[in-house]
Amino acid sequence: MEIKTVGVVGCGLMGSGIAQVCAQAGFDVIVHELNDDLLAKGLAKIDKNLSRLVKKEKIAEADKANILKKITGTSDLLRLKSAQIIIEAVSEDIAVKRSIFRTLDEECPPETIFATNTSSLSVIEIAARTNRADKFCGLHFFNPVPVMPLVEVVRTITTTDATFEQAFAFAKKLGKKPISCKDNSGFVVNLLLVPFMLDAIRAVENGVASIADIDKGMQLGCGHPMGPLTLLDFVGLDTTYFIANIMFDEYREQRYAPPPLLKRLVLAGHFGKKTGRGFYDYSGDEPVAAL
Repeated sequence: MEIKTVGVVGCGLMGSGIAQVCAQAGFDVIVHELNDDLLAKGLAKIDKNLSRLVKKEKIAEADKANILKKITGTSDLLRLKSAQIIIEAVSEDIAVKRSIFRTLDEECPPETIFATNTSSLSVIEIAARTNRADKFCGLHFFNPVPVMPLVEVVRTITTTDATFEQAFAFAKKLGKKPISCKDNSGFVVNLLLVPFMLDAIRAVENGVASIADIDKGMQLGCGHPMGPLTLLDFVGLDTTYFIANIMFDEYREQRYAPPPLLKRLVLAGHFGKKTGRGFYDYSGDEPVAAL
């Protein structure tokens, strides 16, 4: 089966980015959102991203117009049944993901490949609720999708070789650099990154060093582009807290348990950069440590 049309469920931060890179790679894209307002917001984000590329002279204005022509927005989920591969990129709520795929499973041709962009949930837990677990895999993109080159291609215990190989080849056609990983919570990146970020929070709790010095230490000592506490603010403390709880439930290992300080910051509504305050205060010209 040749992939010509890609369905994307969700036109938020991740879904809009996935839709954009698929259209840039020459695929026709049908992207779904719950209502017209959310859809318009997502499509506007794609337009803004492409305008930025035009301004940087990475694409021409005509290229932008052609890319946008390849994207069709809809609030009707079943419009996606004409796609050869459907990528789900909604919130990390397993009940919602299962519901979406159950609906699509009933209407899509049997050869349609299903993929989830989950970052922490077990792919098989979602796939098992469909009648095509053999045609199901994970395609985990990274934010911002148009910029980040990595895609984790996740094979479950039921994913066939043919499905995996086609998904892997598809990721390459998007200009991404895919890696293969098995279906464990966190896959490769979050499996290693989440404990690292949680340990940085524990270092703050234990008074090992200041927030700024912990970040500077990891930047200068390990060559990281940003320190772990700055990264937490960019990822979102609420998002990290949610993912850490999922991973702790999966592994029952202390390194995945959210530290008390993270819980307190989330309860206070200090989610990081998106709320203006997390480990840093972003209200001024330059971020300053908030704790």
